[in-house]
Amino acid sequence: MSQPPASPTNSLLGYPNDTRLLIMNADDFGMCHAINAAILRAFREGLVTSTSLMTPCPWSLHAITLLKENPDLPFGVHLTVICETSNYGWGPLAPREKALSLLNERGYFYNIENIPRFLAQARLEEVETEFRAQIETVLSAGLKPTHLDWHCLRNGGREDIFDLTFELAKEYRLAMRAYDSPYMEKLHGEGLPADDYPLLDSYSLDKERQLAQLMQRLRDLPAGLSEIAVHPGLSSEELQTIEPDSWRVRQTDLEFTLSAQAREIIRQEGIILLSYKPLQEVWQNR
Repeated sequence: MSQPPASPTNSLLGYPNDTRLLIMNADDFGMCHAINAAILRAFREGLVTSTSLMTPCPWSLHAITLLKENPDLPFGVHLTVICETSNYGWGPLAPREKALSLLNERGYFYNIENIPRFLAQARLEEVETEFRAQIETVLSAGLKPTHLDWHCLRNGGREDIFDLTFELAKEYRLAMRAYDSPYMEKLHGEGLPADDYPLLDSYSLDKERQLAQLMQRLRDLPAGLSEIAVHPGLSSEELQTIEPDSWRVRQTDLEFTLSAQAREIIRQEGIILLSYKPLQEVWQNR
């Protein structure tokens, strides 16, 4: 039998090369009450091992309170300069005059359809100011994040934004998510642990086959570190109003993370669930 390809992250984390590692990260903590409640339940009762906090969102204060009450819930800062909802907006934590290139005509962050416009005009120094404001908000609350990642922007959306985030991760002694090549290889090349495979985002799956595809991903998980970004949410009136076209994705993710079938697949396949905390420990020693 052929040996699996060498996993830089397995070696850095002290696992044998053939070990199958998985981070189950719940994105969008702080967006609304239905998401906050679902993520906490998915961590307490299910398979979620980590979450990512959106500090500019209306329910971020509630999420921060939950993190203080549940200090064993590992979390990262979900760096947020995009607002995908059409009837529920958020904007910068930095003073608006220092974030003008990040804002649309209404004074909010751009939506997904306007990401190309955002990337074309966003000034790097203003992105840095906003990213720092979001990280410092978390730290000033007395919380200790494990990593940085982005909301709706793969690898930050631009090379210079990725590099900026990398420098911030090192400065603040945090780990960092890389979505795919060549960014994963960049972190590996620095002797840092990161995902070995492209991130699986539940919003990229076929809505009609989402649950089955998530189960199959567990069965097919390769040796090395994989990450699944899930987005649990309660199917409440609040969530259906905020996301009328996609709230079912979040409900299905909650069902998946609470599923006895998923837990059994993980047991049968010998998959080890991790948060970003062991990755952060290696980053801190570099």
